[in-house]
Amino acid sequence: MSDKGFSRRSVTIGGGIAAAFGIAALGITVPRLFGRHYRKTPYDDLLTLLVDREAAVKVGQPVAAQPGSLDIVPPKADAKDVARTLRSRMERRTLLEVTNSDLAQGRLTEVNGWVLPETLVLLCLLAAWES
Repeated sequence: MSDKGFSRRSVTIGGGIAAAFGIAALGITVPRLFGRHYRKTPYDDLLTLLVDREAAVKVGQPVAAQPGSLDIVPPKADAKDVARTLRSRMERRTLLEVTNSDLAQGRLTEVNGWVLPETLVLLCLLAAWES
């Protein structure tokens, strides 16, 4: 039996496996490199709950312009107060669970014609303050 090297079949299979690993590695790293990056804030644990921070900023800007206009935000509230309120509402629950709870309890707020759960409005306000 002579050893002539690798057969075409083993080279093809090995190349296919290497290509699959390469594609998987690119699929993991490319979104991290070219995805949206935001500056670090003390409230990143809350802001990562948002799917689109830019849209949340747009919703939160009218509330930030007149913080006393909503009953859920005191006139002299700041980001620390809002973050404290949000963290107490979240308590190891997902945003979906908290907003469903807001809906069930009737805790809704109108912002520019949109009726939204209070927790979501507070998150948008925090995003607007931190942008």
